[in-house]
Amino acid sequence: MAGPSHYIMPRAEFDKPVKILIVVSPYYKDIADNMVAGAIAEIEASGGTYDLIEVPGALEIPTAIVIAERQASFDGYVALGCVVRGETTHYETVCNDSSRALQMLGLQGLCIGNGILTVENRPQAEVRADPADQNKGGGAAAAALHLIALSRKWSSQTKGIGFKPASEEFRIASGDTNNGPAKA
Repeated sequence: MAGPSHYIMPRAEFDKPVKILIVVSPYYKDIADNMVAGAIAEIEASGGTYDLIEVPGALEIPTAIVIAERQASFDGYVALGCVVRGETTHYETVCNDSSRALQMLGLQGLCIGNGILTVENRPQAEVRADPADQNKGGGAAAAALHLIALSRKWSSQTKGIGFKPASEEFRIASGDTNNGPAKA
């Protein structure tokens, strides 16, 4: 049964293309494949490109994003996976820790769309992952794209705190204005 209708923001637009890393845990392969399809469609519709990597589980997704952030060049990230409630408290650990880690990375400035499904049962996951239904993979990609657009919007603005030279050229103590080391 579908929930109430909700507002969906217009697609983010870019002057310069974006490159996204999709990090997916294919533990439930068919669910993951549907989410990836939705994410790819959203990224491509915005004119972006993507790379796709797989990790063993939802707990490894934030770690893979940190590795990529340190060693590669992406504008943003889409985290995709599915955690279905089981008989033990492992569900809470995986849901809470993966979500918390992604949120902490976002608070550090990374543009991440969290598409890790946390569901009670498989039918809930199927509806949420289906690109023709709730399309949570596409929604996670859209979230990352909106954060990238926001980051780009504000990247050239400065707060005006502290000393700022009047121009790109500035005078150093020796009086040299070539912005390089003084010549002997």
